[in-house]
Amino acid sequence: MTRKTYEAKNAIVSGPYSHAVDAGEFVYFSGQTAKNAPTAADMSGDIQAQTRQCFANLFDVLETSGLTSDDVVKVNVYLTSMKHFATMNEVYETQFREPYPARTCVAVLELPLEAEVEIEMIARRT
Repeated sequence: MTRKTYEAKNAIVSGPYSHAVDAGEFVYFSGQTAKNAPTAADMSGDIQAQTRQCFANLFDVLETSGLTSDDVVKVNVYLTSMKHFATMNEVYETQFREPYPARTCVAVLELPLEAEVEIEMIARRT
């Protein structure tokens, strides 16, 4: 069986993985950081800009897979410090409509590419 994957034109991978893998009813999206943009700028310390770019990358992959933000059922957010939680949340709440997807947000020691936020999603085909 060939695994169906999706690669977006405006996001790059930073390792041996696919942007998204189709599992039938569900599509699993790899984590995206701001530095996964082909024209990534240094956004160190700007959590709002990093969060916006994470979603731009993810939504590019989402569109490639034929889905929209309304199809997202689960989001995982990884922050290098919980002091960034409120700032990340300000951007996050503008990316979805109610009812919002389920979400987990955890603090981690560090992230790839020296990012301060990484976001991954799961979407369901309806």
